[in-house]
Amino acid sequence: MTNPLLDTTGLPRFSAIRPEHVEPAIEAILADYQAGIDAMLASDAPRTYANVVEVAERLDERLSQAWSPVGHLHGVMDSDALRKAYSAAQDRIVEFNTALGQNRELYAAVKSVADGAGFAALPRAARTVVEHELRDFELSGVALEEPARSRYREISSELARLSTEFEEAVLDATDAWSEHVTDEAALAGIPESGLAVLRAYAQEKELDDWLVTLKQPSVQAVLTYADDRELRARLYRAYGTRASDTAEDPSHDNTARIEAIMALRHESAQLIGFADAAVESLATKMAPTPDKVIAFLRDFVAKARPMAERDLAELRAFARDTLGLDDLQPWDVAYASEKLREKTYALNEEELKPYFPVDAVMDGLFAVVERVLGVRFRARTDVDLWHADARYYDVVDAKDAVIAGAYVDLYARTGKRGGAWMDVCRTRYRTPDGLQLPVAYLTCNFAPPTATTPSLLTHDDVVTLFHEFGHGLHHMLTEVEHAGVSGISGVEWDAVELPSQFMENFAWQREGLDLIARHWQTGERLPDALFDRMQAARNFQSGLFLVRQLEFGLFDFRLHHEYDPARGARTLEILEDVRREVAVIVPPAWHRFPHAFTHVFSGGYAAGYYSYLWAEVLSADAFERFEQEGVFNRGVGEAWRESVLAVGGSRPALESFVAFRGREPEPDALLRSYGLAA
Repeated sequence: MTNPLLDTTGLPRFSAIRPEHVEPAIEAILADYQAGIDAMLASDAPRTYANVVEVAERLDERLSQAWSPVGHLHGVMDSDALRKAYSAAQDRIVEFNTALGQNRELYAAVKSVADGAGFAALPRAARTVVEHELRDFELSGVALEEPARSRYREISSELARLSTEFEEAVLDATDAWSEHVTDEAALAGIPESGLAVLRAYAQEKELDDWLVTLKQPSVQAVLTYADDRELRARLYRAYGTRASDTAEDPSHDNTARIEAIMALRHESAQLIGFADAAVESLATKMAPTPDKVIAFLRDFVAKARPMAERDLAELRAFARDTLGLDDLQPWDVAYASEKLREKTYALNEEELKPYFPVDAVMDGLFAVVERVLGVRFRARTDVDLWHADARYYDVVDAKDAVIAGAYVDLYARTGKRGGAWMDVCRTRYRTPDGLQLPVAYLTCNFAPPTATTPSLLTHDDVVTLFHEFGHGLHHMLTEVEHAGVSGISGVEWDAVELPSQFMENFAWQREGLDLIARHWQTGERLPDALFDRMQAARNFQSGLFLVRQLEFGLFDFRLHHEYDPARGARTLEILEDVRREVAVIVPPAWHRFPHAFTHVFSGGYAAGYYSYLWAEVLSADAFERFEQEGVFNRGVGEAWRESVLAVGGSRPALESFVAFRGREPEPDALLRSYGLAA
């Protein structure tokens, strides 16, 4: 077997995968997949779960096993050759899956299983799989007649292509801009840890001195600490105009892609009977109606905006009186905020970072997980990886049995998509040959180690790491053996952030920080005085943070809900309208935030960005039980694992929440966590 993507005997052989392997492997697998479906439909055997749903599940898993490492490499080790192969193969997969979703014989076979005498006796998870499949057939246009049927397939392919191009344009625009700095005085104010990052970026390009880039660690260092206001302004403009018409280099402009994506999403939704793409998106979410989503967001706006206005007034007064900035601009906000936080709470990120060397944080994270959930992470060195920075861990239970696995890739680099995410490598499910264990990819973009220091994380980085591991635990600790509802599969999209946001809380607790924080030079734990200042500053400018999240959520939802084919996307018009209602800091007219909004235009959050706050209501309420009964209470941890993580998508998220909390969620815990009145 010469093509590593066709080898499904173990974990992916990343070092052996080449772009030229991608298309032949996918073509071969799709041919086998189609033959398997055809054979199953031609069979005279009764339509049962085993000979319909499980057959299709095995065929689909083989495709997933080959495509997963390709998609992962596209995100973390991109190249022109891989892009070309990825795009061509993705087109074929989307075309195949859309046709499969419109296969009426297959739909009838699954419907026969649902209508069969033995359906009620199936396990809950299996019944949910069937119910979800029937719903997904309807959402794929199985009932459409020509020409709508073919048009729906065309739209699906085009949307997949545009989504990939959108993401690649953001990556290219991010990698294309840099500013070579040869005079250290120009970087005054940036601490040594930030300078080390800029020095490393220069060395990567075989340059001397320092290189300011649009990678997140560089942006954070400059906007937060650089005394040079013009440098901050240049970086802010370059970052805020990425992949847009107002960029210094507009060759990556996403304007036309946004228009096309919005038009096609609207047309697709209407083809299958929905008023718009926002209404369609709620078919697989907890929120019942668009009105409910908008009311939920606006209720938070009413509470958060006055607080944000107070935050901004305080910041403006400080910037004027202390920093001599009479006209506070968006590129001054992070800089002035850091100075104000330091003055008010005697706290800055640089004081905290030495306590968060990445290895100590990882050890602490694993210790928290073991205490709360009873599982351990054990490093392995015999697993094939894509980069020297990547690591692999087995997840083992109390009996030392391996129950899952995790790839971890923490550092920012050229060719790697920005942000942080969890993705699926392998799904837990029962095969004829035994149980396939779940494996996750956990990816971040932290500042890498330098020649003289380890990677030192900000506390925000620590929270991000816990967030992504929360997603990973949801995937890895599932006990469901049906792939369609195992782990995160089948979970309503506005509930999928519940386990991730839940985990963030441990990075704020004294008990958690005692395990996480360890000074990289002295080994000292986080001092009480520093912890107390952290807690005092926890809600510093939380009003400004909340209105920003509300702006994103309302903009995304309204963009999809109010789309009018006669008027186009009206992207900037709707954004401006949302900002009038929500924002207290308004970026300049040339700013193009939507053009790099990958969550919505190339991720899974279309008409779903509100999910972060929706799920945070659940997570804050859930964590209050730990605060009441003990942060490391194993009984509560087991209840969380059994009620939420173990069941995956096999039942509605609300049912899982009630099983853990004993009642439906209440918003008061989230309001308290932000310092807002109920």
